[in-house]
Amino acid sequence: MKLKQWIGTGLGLGFSLMAGTSPLAADAPEKNFGIDLKLTGQSEDDRDLGTREGGDVNGFGIDLRPWVYGQRGQWSAFALGQAVASTDIVETDTLESNDLDADSDNGGRQPEKNYLALREFWVDYAGLTPYPGEHLRFGRQRVRNDDGTWWDTNIEALHWSFDTTLLRADLGAAQRFSEYRTDLDELAPQDKDRQHLFGAVSTQWTPGHWVGLKGHYSHDDGHLPKVGERIDDLSKTYTGDLTWLGLEASSDAFNPRSPQPLNYWANLTWLTGQTDAISQGVIDDRRVATDRHDSDVNAWALDLGLRWNLDEQWKVGGAYARGSGGGDEDNSKQFVQTGLESNRSNFTGVESRLHRFGEAFRGELSNLQVATAFTSWNLREDYDASLVYHRFWRLDTDQGVGDGGITATLEDGEKDLGQEVDLVVTKYFKQGLLPASMSEHLDERSALVRFRGGLFKPGDAYGKQADSLMHRAFVDFIWRF
Repeated sequence: MKLKQWIGTGLGLGFSLMAGTSPLAADAPEKNFGIDLKLTGQSEDDRDLGTREGGDVNGFGIDLRPWVYGQRGQWSAFALGQAVASTDIVETDTLESNDLDADSDNGGRQPEKNYLALREFWVDYAGLTPYPGEHLRFGRQRVRNDDGTWWDTNIEALHWSFDTTLLRADLGAAQRFSEYRTDLDELAPQDKDRQHLFGAVSTQWTPGHWVGLKGHYSHDDGHLPKVGERIDDLSKTYTGDLTWLGLEASSDAFNPRSPQPLNYWANLTWLTGQTDAISQGVIDDRRVATDRHDSDVNAWALDLGLRWNLDEQWKVGGAYARGSGGGDEDNSKQFVQTGLESNRSNFTGVESRLHRFGEAFRGELSNLQVATAFTSWNLREDYDASLVYHRFWRLDTDQGVGDGGITATLEDGEKDLGQEVDLVVTKYFKQGLLPASMSEHLDERSALVRFRGGLFKPGDAYGKQADSLMHRAFVDFIWRF
């Protein structure tokens, strides 16, 4: 009840602030409310690579997101809702969890074609320091870092951020209590009873070049099934305490307007901690827990990238990422990400955000090695396009590669996961509709049409029974009123 009381108090204060801002309209021409319209067409062919029934998506969806924003002095508040109607289970939200499956037998996380949601609701105070880029924010909010590989999600959090010309810092605590969607009654098992503490600091040591540190700690004290108990898609498979520590360096690599002729990023992450996990097996056609074991985790990940700006329109680049594999029976050396990541960013140097590990494959940096080559193009403020090639391998041929966009079973002894080509093309128009104060909260410009597509060719690790090709493609139309 204390949590609900805090959320209720925060919402009450927020709506009071919103109501109290109406007299300020005469002093500021910016809007305090609006609505985003997004139309999405999706075509997806067999995310299970033809090995099971279902897995296809072909349909259209409409996504309406009303928002309201208010400010009084150093206080501000924001709320963003969502109403979705579609002809199939269409993914209108790029932050949607990969575990949502329309063919699942578990109704608690079985998405529906039509639903209502509350995406964000928070109260913000900007008066702790005299710097304009400092905020303390409480409520369900977007927590995100530039490359999306640590944090990029909507979650209930208390988050302090500090952003100046020479220094950036973040410190926060977060826990997911609900999906705030009418069609989802349960959290994903990895989110249940899991608390997060996170922080980051970086400094601009010379113009356009940043170095920094990141840290993340998660504590999971949820219930694991006992040996012999039945397991379903909502059962936890591991609990424990994990700590991520990261070093990073970049030259504004995720800023599409960077003036640097050469952009780079380099991230090195260590993972340590302790986990309790279960092994699974099938007995009498039932999936059950067969064993329980604990282990000390010691793993690492690397992400490197380089982008050359040929001229004002053309850019080319390459990247390499590696997340360590299991190495033994208890997976103690297998890297996993924080669970709050989206892996989406502007790594190709244009405004359109792409999945770092494939629009179709959507890999996680766990027992995974990825080599990437890309080129991008932009024309003034009107168009941008990115063409990306990925090659995927797993490091430990007896371990999985985490949850992602492909759900087919892997065969032991094979490293080659496959390769993919992505194309993302965007046409922007109708500049200036969106108030400047909202640029922090909403990713895109006022109106656009975008094609996002990935064509994945499975490798030997998926076996001979897998389809030869799999695709995932979207056409998005976005208009902000």
